[in-house]
Amino acid sequence: MSMTDCAIEARQLVKTYAVRGKKQGIRALDGLDISVPRGMIYGLLGPNGAGKSTTVKILTSLARPDSGTARVDGVDVLARPGQVRHVIGVVAQRSGADPAATGRENLILQGRLYGQRGGTVRARAEELLAHFGLTEAAGRLVKTYSGGMQRRLDVALGLMHRPSVLFLDEPTTGLDPESRAALWAEIARLADGEGMTVLLTTHYLEEADRLAGRLAIVDRGRVVTSGTPDGLKGELRGDAVHIELPAGAGPDAEADTSLVRSVLAALPAVRDVLIAGRDVSARSDDGAAAVPVVLAALQRAGVNAASVAVARPSLDDVYLRYTGRRYSESQAPGLDGHGDHDDQLETAGMSK
Repeated sequence: MSMTDCAIEARQLVKTYAVRGKKQGIRALDGLDISVPRGMIYGLLGPNGAGKSTTVKILTSLARPDSGTARVDGVDVLARPGQVRHVIGVVAQRSGADPAATGRENLILQGRLYGQRGGTVRARAEELLAHFGLTEAAGRLVKTYSGGMQRRLDVALGLMHRPSVLFLDEPTTGLDPESRAALWAEIARLADGEGMTVLLTTHYLEEADRLAGRLAIVDRGRVVTSGTPDGLKGELRGDAVHIELPAGAGPDAEADTSLVRSVLAALPAVRDVLIAGRDVSARSDDGAAAVPVVLAALQRAGVNAASVAVARPSLDDVYLRYTGRRYSESQAPGLDGHGDHDDQLETAGMSK
């Protein structure tokens, strides 16, 4: 892919946060590479703490990497941060709206910050209020808005100056299912209907699968794989077979785990066996046919499975393949589910 085809390109981004009182800091990004084609939704999928928000902060000129390069809409982010800010819109994890102002006042102020004046800024504000279903609430203080209304206003603020690239950092975290689905529809329309490039960070597997034309799976500050959601799932031939071992089997019962591994390794019906605690995952060309074979073999070895399920490949299976662990097991400890490394550092008294 040539430079002109990319709306966003980052190469070998490294970012380490210093920890007060310690010689060794926390490496949030460890040589991250991404290339985002123009006019599509590109997803950065990863658990909390993977480095997604740090990536967005660098690409939007809010942080500088220790090393590496980044370009947005052809502009060098590190050399020309002011120019980058004029071509991008940003919807951060936390709302940027003033709760003590009305929705209309927030939009007009945003437009004026970007040089819009007079009737132009008011017309654009009214256009976005109508588009996002906020016209009736336009004169209300933002602090009276529901969570879904606030997020719609946040997206409208990011679009006020008609950016060519929109960054959405965990845009649906904390929303109810109905509000989330409505925002998904709007995000899809931005790319399909207006040709806008959207970089979406998310820790929701379903969100990435449904919205992203292409995605990169980020783990521990690096991209472990990238491609279309269907293409990544298609790399995993056949079915996923998931087995739950009975209570007593797991990381504190190494003999049981070793026994299960040896039993399944001897079966030609399954491959790619991974065991994490009581959860066993394997792949099979025909999952339905493999299940009775697997259960019988385990039973002969004295292991009665608690449950077994067969499913088509999912992004969770893709993550498991490239990291060796389930996605749910990769959530960073100590997070509240609403942040990335930057939030950890701020609350833990760390310096950047």
